[in-house]
Amino acid sequence: MKCRPRCGACCIAPSISSPLPLMPGGKPAGVPCLHLRTDLGCDLFGDPRRPAVCGGLQPSLEMCGDGREYALRHLSELERDTAPGQVANRNP
Repeated sequence: MKCRPRCGACCIAPSISSPLPLMPGGKPAGVPCLHLRTDLGCDLFGDPRRPAVCGGLQPSLEMCGDGREYALRHLSELERDTAPGQVANRNP
């Protein structure tokens, strides 16, 4: 599967803990990356400065679903479910 044009969900929903250009402290979940262009493409795509976590996100039906709204919702849920402290809260 290829990335959908004008989606950008993977550049908005997840947090990025590693430093990247213009964002030395990483990126919080739900905040658009500063490298997300107005056409929702990535300025760092193919750039060696792009964080490994970004390159590790590969489009798939499971992650992207049937459109941008699904992808944003799904990735936001994954981010929330894997946030630090969530595992401890599940098993009191």
